[in-house]
Amino acid sequence: MEYKDRIKKPEWLRVNLGNNDNFSTTGRIVKKHLLHTICESGRCPNLGECWNRKTATFMIAGDICTRSCKFCNTKTGKPLPLDSDEPCKIAESVQLLGLKHAVITSVDRDDLPDSGASHWAKTIEEIKKKNPGVTIETLIPDFRGNKNHLDLIIQTRPEIISHNIETVRRLTPLVRSVAKYEMSLDVLKHISESDIPAKSGLMLGLGETKEEVVQTMKDLFETGCRLLSIGQYLQPSKKNIPVAEYIRPEIFEEYKRSAQFLQFEYVESGPLVRSSYHSNNFIINK
Repeated sequence: MEYKDRIKKPEWLRVNLGNNDNFSTTGRIVKKHLLHTICESGRCPNLGECWNRKTATFMIAGDICTRSCKFCNTKTGKPLPLDSDEPCKIAESVQLLGLKHAVITSVDRDDLPDSGASHWAKTIEEIKKKNPGVTIETLIPDFRGNKNHLDLIIQTRPEIISHNIETVRRLTPLVRSVAKYEMSLDVLKHISESDIPAKSGLMLGLGETKEEVVQTMKDLFETGCRLLSIGQYLQPSKKNIPVAEYIRPEIFEEYKRSAQFLQFEYVESGPLVRSSYHSNNFIINK
């Protein structure tokens, strides 16, 4: 099914294109190690800005997802077998880029017995082994709510474990193919109870109301989640669900103030904010 983009993008959604030596260096390292990034797979509007600063969000466990969420541009289908060398390749790339803070995410791997949790753990361990002192944020899937699988990640003790709620309760069945709102809250609660800072992300512009956004923030806060990113949903292709509304920058500021009033410890909120946008700030300010 193909959708048509219904609304013209406003001026405040202009993006920074990659055009310096750092951008080229980042691209070469990613290509050399045959790695995937959510920057590319997700058609992130901040790819230029981040690669210009020699940062990238690595996507492990392949580039084919077993789910087909309507907001996501990542390929869906039958994934290839895991690359056993990938943890070492990721760790080496972190070193070559000179990263002080690494962000890792993955596709959903519902085809695997542990949903890819052990591969996640090996990757984190390799990064720490090869890059002592580097801080790590993991943007994880829900692992179908299996706490034993979540614990494999928790036991590696990354500095932040992030899991995105994505949207409000009412819209979750419309835009997420398998994930459930309550399951995501349960995942975040389990992370928080491990004494590792839990982070989540919301995308706006899918038809949610202000009241629903505030309620979602309250739901997240009740899990123990204290770090939050809020950004504008952008339709990455005609096969993805269209934008219902472009939220003005001042409204994002209002939501930031609401989250701060609820006592979230750190919030990034703006039209171009994504889960890993300025992710090092979450470490500094948590």
